Amino acid sequence: MLDPKQLKADILEDMRVDLSDEFDRNFERKGFFSDKWKPRAHNYPRGSLLMVSSAMRRSAQGQVSGDGVRFSSALPYTTLHNEGGKITVTAKMKRFFWYKYKQTKDEAWKRMALMKTGKVIVMPQRQFIGDGPDTQRIIREAIDRNLQKFNLSLTEFLRK
Repeated sequence: MLDPKQLKADILEDMRVDLSDEFDRNFERKGFFSDKWKPRAHNYPRGSLLMVSSAMRRSAQGQVSGDGVRFSSALPYTTLHNEGGKITVTAKMKRFFWYKYKQTKDEAWKRMALMKTGKVIVMPQRQFIGDGPDTQRIIREAIDRNLQKFNLSLTEFLRK
């Protein structure tokens, strides 16, 4: 009942759950908490910003490891979206874009297929996972909640 190891485990698990919920909500907010994402260069009809298939949203997983909580994704493009970066158009990419255009007749795929090989596309940062003031607030709240529960248990134990 008054196990400090259990207190630590409870705090870390609460942090994982609370942060997972908030990072997931960033997709609904279309921003990292109150910092809105930069809009798309073109208005593609294929779905909401960063949520064409929701695969990236579902792939972001938090897990307790050691003395902290770590978030990761198995999808290779998650880091590019979360941190921003540059993509160089390759011949293989162009073939894929043509394939998608023929499959969907979506003009956005055609625009990408017509890009020159070697062109550099700048992907703006659209962060949905990471550290910041809101993340730190959520961590503090999880710690405070668990310490209050622990203090109540300790008070109850000392009264007996």
